[in-house]
Amino acid sequence: MSRKPSRPTTTVDSGGQLLDTALIDVVRQAGASRGMFYVLSPTGEALWLVVVTGTPREIAAPWTRVGLADPIPVADAVRERRLVWVGGMEDAARRYPRLSLVLPYDFALAAAPVTSNGTVRGALVLLWPGLHAPGMSPAERAAMEEGCLRLGRILQVATDEGASLPPNLPRILAPLALGEATATAAFIDRLPGGSCAMDLGGRITFITPDAAELLGADAADLLGARPWEALPWMDVPEVEDRYRAALVSEQPTSFTAVRPPDTWLAFELYPDHSGISVRIIPSRPAESDNIAAQSVRSPGPSRATLLYQLMHMAATLTEAIGVQDVVGQAADQLLPALGAQAMAMMTAEEGRLKIVGHRGYSAALIERFDLIPLMSDTPAAHVLTTGAPSFFASFADLKRSYAAAVHQDDMASWAFLPLIASNRTIGTLVLAYARPRTFPPAERAVLISLAGLIGQALDRARLYDTKHRVARRLQEALLPAALPRVPGLSVVARYLPAGHGMDVGGDFYDLIRLDRTTAAAAIGDVQGHNIDAAALMGQVRTAVHAHSTVGAPPGDVLSRTNRLLIDLDPGLFTSCLYVHLDLGRQAACLATAGHPRPLLRHADGRTHVLHVPPGLLLGIDPEAEYPALEIPLPPGSVLVLYTDGLIESPGVDPDDAVAALARLVEDADPDDLETLADTLIEHAPGHGDDIALLLISPQQRGG
Repeated sequence: MSRKPSRPTTTVDSGGQLLDTALIDVVRQAGASRGMFYVLSPTGEALWLVVVTGTPREIAAPWTRVGLADPIPVADAVRERRLVWVGGMEDAARRYPRLSLVLPYDFALAAAPVTSNGTVRGALVLLWPGLHAPGMSPAERAAMEEGCLRLGRILQVATDEGASLPPNLPRILAPLALGEATATAAFIDRLPGGSCAMDLGGRITFITPDAAELLGADAADLLGARPWEALPWMDVPEVEDRYRAALVSEQPTSFTAVRPPDTWLAFELYPDHSGISVRIIPSRPAESDNIAAQSVRSPGPSRATLLYQLMHMAATLTEAIGVQDVVGQAADQLLPALGAQAMAMMTAEEGRLKIVGHRGYSAALIERFDLIPLMSDTPAAHVLTTGAPSFFASFADLKRSYAAAVHQDDMASWAFLPLIASNRTIGTLVLAYARPRTFPPAERAVLISLAGLIGQALDRARLYDTKHRVARRLQEALLPAALPRVPGLSVVARYLPAGHGMDVGGDFYDLIRLDRTTAAAAIGDVQGHNIDAAALMGQVRTAVHAHSTVGAPPGDVLSRTNRLLIDLDPGLFTSCLYVHLDLGRQAACLATAGHPRPLLRHADGRTHVLHVPPGLLLGIDPEAEYPALEIPLPPGSVLVLYTDGLIESPGVDPDDAVAALARLVEDADPDDLETLADTLIEHAPGHGDDIALLLISPQQRGG
């Protein structure tokens, strides 16, 4: 079975060497200990880690894909287009609890967007040791800003040339050069004596005979190995955790452990940006800070690696929204951490096994097993109906249990895990491995725990998707399916839902034909993003429509709608802009209830903001009044009505945003409203709120 890459190819690999050099240079110039460089995915919804230096792959793996909505510094930096500084452990715990939970070590961090030609294309992240000052120095900031500019130029050139970045795992660069000193010399300079040196990946690169004797092993067997993998009694989470703490914080740490049967040893770890020097000396049992002995080495990922992944999974899945978000989070984290090559997630749907997401499996194989009956004799169906996990160390084991239902592919071992939520099995998670695996008890326990976390997240995600689907259909049903044709009037509308969260808002628009020469237009925004907001939007739109058709002037339309809203007492407020269009008089009369100011483009191209007399939001004061503004609206002019999602962006002054919108309108072709609407939507900042847009342009009679 062919395997698909974990992420699609994007355009940019000829600049790879330049990116590597630029990242190393900015790390050195900023005095940082490690750096990471991300590119924006083609969809603009995620950041992909492309190059990393000073960090082993095991620690970098959970951060290879970052959603723009994720509450972590690099996502904030890109989404808000600003430098984000995290000044230590307490700062991280307060502002970024997920980051602090997964990496509970002391370090400083800076993240900044990488742009070219005004477009965000990626992000740069730098880390410093925990002893760094609370703030970022001017020299560090300048080095980072210059590094972002350099990386942006490289990306722009590579993109222009149609090059492509590596599509799968990020490149892990070696630590900064040590000059003429060898690794052994650097170790001796740091910590002379009977000890050992470890590289950034935790592998022993140098060991003295005395240290090997204390560890009870031959030096040749230890070189190139991680201590917790080569020595069964060191395979406990605390040992690898102390290594991670030293590596990330670059501060010394220590612990004691017992080598069976009763030899106590003290370990002192001294890190820098190139590795860790470890001093090992005989010791006595300590009342604290000691690690119990273990006698059996378990195959597969170390326990610390699995527990690290369990913690990260727990943190990220609490923020997963829809089903596909859960699938993506699980695949991004589980496959690299567990060494698995493929994953499939399935649930029960009308008596059949529905595959809701997969990674690493071919489309042909997924199609073969999608929607098979729950009563079929397959391991996935068996797990879903019984709630009992199944593990198969080889294809022979799988064939022996399910002779008629299995299909040989290039996988060697499988884990079929129940997805459980509220004490019921809601689905099956399949993990497939390219190499044989025995699945010892400790690993089985962790895999089942991970599947339990995924099951809970999947259950929440399915509920979200259901509510979202219902609310979206309600919202779409309440918006006009098509605008009425009004002779002498050209009108174009756009509606774009929000890009995250419940994604259902109360933005609405309407065009109402009143008679042969008059019409009305309305646009509004109900507070909130949920079913209540969508339902209230329908009521407001209906009220505005009803009051306009009886000939009420703009101020009265809003006053009557306001009183209706207060009578309904929905607990939500609404902004609204109402326009009465008199094509015979070539004029328009506008009234507003706390809505963003409209724009008017004159026939000669001049564009300015219309200062409609302010009125309170609907639903606040039953006695509120809504004064009107009358303006000329001759043929060739364009009236631009919009909701705040079109202009609002964190850190941007609203007046500046409206001015920028006016410039776009002024530079556009007034005879092509469709293109103008697309341009305005395209330049909308972010996608955190709904957007409604209505463009109105009177035409010459008969034109």
